[in-house]
Amino acid sequence: MGRPPEAVSGRIVLASASTARASLLRAAGIDFTIEPAAIDEAAIKREARRGGESAIGVAVILAAEKARAVSQRNPDSLVIGSDQLLASGTAWLDKPCDLGEAREQLLGLRGGTHILATAVCVAQEGVPVWGATSTPELTMRHFSEEFLDEYLAAEGEALLGSVGAYRLEGRGVQLFSRICGDYFAILGLPLIELLGFLRERRLLPA
Repeated sequence: MGRPPEAVSGRIVLASASTARASLLRAAGIDFTIEPAAIDEAAIKREARRGGESAIGVAVILAAEKARAVSQRNPDSLVIGSDQLLASGTAWLDKPCDLGEAREQLLGLRGGTHILATAVCVAQEGVPVWGATSTPELTMRHFSEEFLDEYLAAEGEALLGSVGAYRLEGRGVQLFSRICGDYFAILGLPLIELLGFLRERRLLPA
């Protein structure tokens, strides 16, 4: 995917409303603006399911669609799109609608291993020019329901913005017995690879 590295005169745009992704970019010293993409993610997932697509394949499609949609409105910018699916066996989990659904999701994940299929895509002039993926594996310990209820009460509705109803950067780390993979990808963005691409485009110092 891509054209040769070249300087970009415009800005960097994050095509996401994710506070976690924005925080990662800010902490890394990236100057960017935010313009969430309005795409029908549910419809794309349903069609991908019917076509037998894998979780990481769907994450790639969604990241590219987000980047492409916002890039068409910002042709002089590099637009970053990203997406993440939680795959547990054959099930794909979305962000919980409420704390009751969050509790059910966590009970379903308890004691097992799941994958966070994470993809990032950069688009320019409405065309994807670069992408990367990561598939961290996380194993939840067999926590008690007492612990779970305390956890839900402490974290509250902040959990509703995360697939799987946990934030690894917060109290959610206590849910796990084993984590294998890129920490930044777990938070929602393959950041190291993205920074490398931005350096190639001379948007960061070498």
